[in-house]
Amino acid sequence: MSTSNTTYYIPHKATWPVLATAGLVTTLAGFANYLNGSSIGSTLMVAGLTIFIVMLAGWFTLQSTESESGMYNHGVGISYRMGMMWFIFSEIMFFAVFFGTLWYTRNLSVPWLGGAGSNAATHALLWPSFDAVWPTNGPGNVGGHFEPMGAFGLPLLNTLLLLTSGVTCTWAHHGLIAKNRKQLIQGLAATVGLGFLFVLCQAIEYHEAYTEMGLTLGSGIYGSTFFMLTGFHGFHVCVGAIILSVVLFRSWKGHFSPENHFAFEAAAWYWHFVDVVWLGLFIFVYLM
Repeated sequence: MSTSNTTYYIPHKATWPVLATAGLVTTLAGFANYLNGSSIGSTLMVAGLTIFIVMLAGWFTLQSTESESGMYNHGVGISYRMGMMWFIFSEIMFFAVFFGTLWYTRNLSVPWLGGAGSNAATHALLWPSFDAVWPTNGPGNVGGHFEPMGAFGLPLLNTLLLLTSGVTCTWAHHGLIAKNRKQLIQGLAATVGLGFLFVLCQAIEYHEAYTEMGLTLGSGIYGSTFFMLTGFHGFHVCVGAIILSVVLFRSWKGHFSPENHFAFEAAAWYWHFVDVVWLGLFIFVYLM
């Protein structure tokens, strides 16, 4: 491999991508078998996830070692940034699909089923008793009775938690630029703590929804869109908090400098993306 700081870095022959593929394929095969009732499905899923986690630990350890040893130059840094930008763009498109589904359902499908516009015949023939209001559990009340989730409770608290975590993450970044290691570590620790606290509050919210409000994934189109949007976002918060935990550990070990800290930047970009998505989600899912 090339170790020159004047030419583009050429990585050595790596086995980590092969291991990543093996882990993902094994996990997918296990999930497919699990859905079809095979007894080996859960075992394959656990094995695949274990392989994938080992791959992540090994590959990112290798990356941090190479980065701290000065093997990467400016061109590599640009490639990393472009890669992270495209990744976040793909995540934006991922959530755009779910937001689009929510908008289409609430503003088009439900009114059409209720006879809006030129759809009076559809309403009369299919579900004449359907009341086109949101939230809805579907024509014929297929989702059963439920209570919609209010905005001014745990959702509002979670909004404040994520907004605060965005501030502490930025504060940590300023500490890194100023070579203030203590501020960097304290800011990252606060961000990680707030992130996991968000997940805990969401778990409490889900428990309340299922046990006290009758709101589940089967509660018609409202329940399915609610849990798909908030659930996937919660998963992204978990991933972001784990990434920031790794960055926190590396910061504690003395890694990163004002000139070389892309891993921190990538984690911060991802965290701010998660914050912005939640603001949109809070408005369109909880408030509207």
